[in-house]
Amino acid sequence: MRTLDFSPLYRSVVGFDRLASLLETAATEAASGYPPYNIERTGDNAYRIEIAVAGFKPEELNIEVKENLLTVQGRKAANDDQRRFLHRGLAERNFERRFQLADYVVVADAALADGLLSISLRRELPEALKPRRIEINTVQPEPALIEGEAAEKAA
Repeated sequence: MRTLDFSPLYRSVVGFDRLASLLETAATEAASGYPPYNIERTGDNAYRIEIAVAGFKPEELNIEVKENLLTVQGRKAANDDQRRFLHRGLAERNFERRFQLADYVVVADAALADGLLSISLRRELPEALKPRRIEINTVQPEPALIEGEAAEKAA
């Protein structure tokens, strides 16, 4: 895989350093393929992340959101059983998967079923950022008065 050098970007633009660090993080995260996951758009402002966590119990999984970073961790309890495998194809190793969330995206809920951890997300814009309709008021101009009429009305 080719690595990208973002140092020229830091020298030539102001305020995009967060974007460059997000790109660097995404490049390093892409190298790890475990556990596999899907990201699905389920509506205009709704998303779902599905992570294959076969063999993990709900108490062995941890989901945390901090500063627009969703972190999913799986910590397998130590198995003291002396099991002898002829073939071991199910990975039961610890993992940590991170997802950078856009502004105003919140975790709605999470569910574990059939070895898939489903995390539902939705975008919730604050009222101040939602488009709103502005009513246009019409102002009736006052009729122009002729000098003679203005003097009569004043008297």
